[in-house]
Amino acid sequence: MFSYKLGLEYAKELDQNDVLATYRKQFCIPTNEHGEPLIYMTGNSLGLQPKITKTYVEKELNDWATLGVEGHTQGETPWLPYHELLTKNMAKVVGAKPIEVVVMNTLTTNLHLMMVSFYRPTTSRYKILIESDAFPSDRYAVESQLRHHGFDEKEGVILWQSREGEALLCYEDLETIMAAHGDEIALIMIGGVNYYTGQYFDLKRIAQLGHKYGCMVGFDCAHGAGNVNLNLHDSGADFAVWCTYKYLNSGPGSLAGCFVHERHAYNKELNRFTGWWSHNKQTRFNMRDDFDQLPGAEGWQLSNPPILSMAAIRASLDMFGGVGMHALTEKSKQLTGYFEFLLQQLGDHTINIITPKNPEERGCQLSIQVMNADKRLHTKLTKAGVLSDWREPDVIRCAPVPLYNSFMDVYLLVEKLKVILNDK
Repeated sequence: MFSYKLGLEYAKELDQNDVLATYRKQFCIPTNEHGEPLIYMTGNSLGLQPKITKTYVEKELNDWATLGVEGHTQGETPWLPYHELLTKNMAKVVGAKPIEVVVMNTLTTNLHLMMVSFYRPTTSRYKILIESDAFPSDRYAVESQLRHHGFDEKEGVILWQSREGEALLCYEDLETIMAAHGDEIALIMIGGVNYYTGQYFDLKRIAQLGHKYGCMVGFDCAHGAGNVNLNLHDSGADFAVWCTYKYLNSGPGSLAGCFVHERHAYNKELNRFTGWWSHNKQTRFNMRDDFDQLPGAEGWQLSNPPILSMAAIRASLDMFGGVGMHALTEKSKQLTGYFEFLLQQLGDHTINIITPKNPEERGCQLSIQVMNADKRLHTKLTKAGVLSDWREPDVIRCAPVPLYNSFMDVYLLVEKLKVILNDK
């Protein structure tokens, strides 16, 4: 645990001692109309652009301009195997083996592809368990899968709910649900880090519990990839999906990632939707061969990938490969700990931090409730130069990202919030 002090000079001292401080200069920081940098705390919605991204993308644009179709096989980074350039670093980010990871499609598309394979309902075992305040797209996806298989989407969803008056979920309640309904549940599909509270779940504990009752287990790690140590392989989860435009800084709407545990790598009996990019690479262009499925996560690909989006992802992942998740998570704990300390020192009884107090149970996020506040508070904070997220009904969500947020950012945010609260 870290101990903190008040004051501007201490914030400066923390930045001076920060081994990752130089990375901030490698990102494009948004500014106000006067050219002054904004305090950017929305990395869990859209990560900032690394300055090297333009170089990576322009290289592929230049190859397209000069090589045309030959760019698929010629040049320094041929396009046909381009996705393989991302695999090693992405696997490190999510704690997986390279055979278990592929970058493809978008987040909810990958979730549906995974459910084609891992949600195999029967008349007696067909229900899907999700957290009660799951990200809306997850809920919509599982409900539509239930409808697709002929089940009622409301009756077929089991919710892991928080206790009355509490924001966080308790594992004991999940165990109670499984004891009562485990033989009815075909799939457990949980957000690895809850988008609203920032609660980072024990993925291994959930996977072991689900498998104990014969369920398949998957995670939506959109708010976890590049944020926390997911350790997907060791978790034992059957699958996981995530986007890359939040903590992985790949640009708006960029491609997503997918994990399939290696125990499923060579199982050709798993039902799946297929396309020519999941076919054997050696014979893919023979065109008339019968389908020959690739092993591992690559075997869930459908189409050849958009290279310009992959180039942006590669730029960020190369940076992650140089930093490492351990260094990132250590600074994350310091940033959120300092943030929490400053908020507590305000002595304002109207402030409630709903994110877990234990640094091991959260990433670089604090979700702040202010009693009797509405979105006008968030609007004032925005006008004061702080870009944060407003999440209905009453939460300001802030993500001090270790790659580009400073301790001074945190200090100034709390100072601005203090002024706004005192001006009520």
